[in-house]
Amino acid sequence: MTATSHPLSPSPWRGALGLALLSLAGFGLLYSLAGVGLAQAIFPEAASGSLVRQDERVVGSALVAQPFTHAGDFQPRPSAAGYQPMAAAGSNQAQRHPDLAPRLAAAREATARRDGVAPQAVPDDLVTQSGSGLDPHISPAGAAVQIRRVAQARGLDAAEVTRLVQAHTTTPPWGVPGAAHVDVLRLNLALDARTGVLRDAAGAGAAGIQRAGRDADTPARLPAAPAATTGAPARGTVAVSSATPTADRR
Repeated sequence: MTATSHPLSPSPWRGALGLALLSLAGFGLLYSLAGVGLAQAIFPEAASGSLVRQDERVVGSALVAQPFTHAGDFQPRPSAAGYQPMAAAGSNQAQRHPDLAPRLAAAREATARRDGVAPQAVPDDLVTQSGSGLDPHISPAGAAVQIRRVAQARGLDAAEVTRLVQAHTTTPPWGVPGAAHVDVLRLNLALDARTGVLRDAAGAGAAGIQRAGRDADTPARLPAAPAATTGAPARGTVAVSSATPTADRR
């Protein structure tokens, strides 16, 4: 006799299909929503991208570097990715790459001219690209060589700018080994607060900088930084960057 299925017996595919749908809804949707909700409740700032605001407007992220186009701004490390988070990458040029030495030599000279220092005084981190191309920090030495240019463009005393640099210099906590670093975005925002300018809502690197107060509708643009660009500009801005006679750091 040939075995036949009972009309009330479940389909052999019903259990597999139900498990697939349950897994998709549970792990693909509910688990993700629970994770996002929990992160927002416990770490709201980090879960939202560590956004930095000025007068309730988002002007950048504490985790991502961005280009600055004004002589009165401290410049970040150069970016092989054009400061685009979705294109994070280094230059991938090793020490023997034929294009590395000419690019680095020209960039070092441009950075020296920009900051009015001797080429040998330009710190390595100002002229090398990080592995991600999005390092938001520079070294205290990298900030120090820019102080004179920034102070002159902002109309501030160099000693006052130096104090702001020191206030935005941090070291690893609890004695953890590591180098001190300067938060470029927050340092520039502190300078804005001191000199009374507001960043455009499009970002701290955008060209629209207006003076706060009565003449908030009148542009108060900082002088443009001398061009020393290597790599693609981001968000319609000009990225000031350069490099050293060694392979880009990772």
